[in-house]
Amino acid sequence: MKIGVFALQGAFIEHERALRALGVDTVEIRRREHYQSLDGVVLCGGESTVQGKLLREIGLMDPLKRDIEAGLPVFGTCAGMILLASKLSNDESVYLGTMSAIVRRNAYGRQLGSFKREAQMEGVGSYPMVFIRAPFVEKVYGDARSLAEVDGHIVAVRQKNMLATAFHPELTDDLRVHQYFLGMIG
Repeated sequence: MKIGVFALQGAFIEHERALRALGVDTVEIRRREHYQSLDGVVLCGGESTVQGKLLREIGLMDPLKRDIEAGLPVFGTCAGMILLASKLSNDESVYLGTMSAIVRRNAYGRQLGSFKREAQMEGVGSYPMVFIRAPFVEKVYGDARSLAEVDGHIVAVRQKNMLATAFHPELTDDLRVHQYFLGMIG
C-alpha cells in the first residue's frame, strides 16, 4: 500500500511517521509528478488558503478533486477538512468541495485557543484529540456522518472514501485514527 502525503505545509512528516509505523509506504507530494499510483492521500493541517493556492499552482486541484469523486481514499486533518468541505460558513472560498459538510474555519480562535481533549470517536474509541486553530463542522448532510463531537461541535466526519478531522492525530503517539483511515482502503 502506498499513501501520498501532501507536503505543501503542516505536519506532513508526522503523518508519514504514523503511516510508516503501520507498515505503509508513503510519498511526499510536492509536485504533480509525485501524484501517481497511490492507494490514498492525506491532506495535512496548515493554512487552507495557502494550501489551496499551492494545489492550484502545481496543477493538482482539479485532478485531486476528480480522483476523490471517483473514490480515491482521502484523509484531511484540520486545514484538510476545510479543503474537503462543500461550504465554509465564515468564508466564501471553496476548494475541493467534495465532502457534504459545512465547516467553520478557525472556530476555536487563534493559536492561543489551541487545546487537547479526550473524546469518543466512532470506530476508534476514546481518543486524545489535539486542536490547533481548529475548524469544526456546523452541519453534515447527504451521506456524510459525524464520527466525533467535542463540546457539541462535530470534529470528525466520514463520507464514503473521505475522512476528515478537525484535530491532529499525527501529533499523538496513538495510531488508531490513521489505522481507521487505512481500513477504508479497499
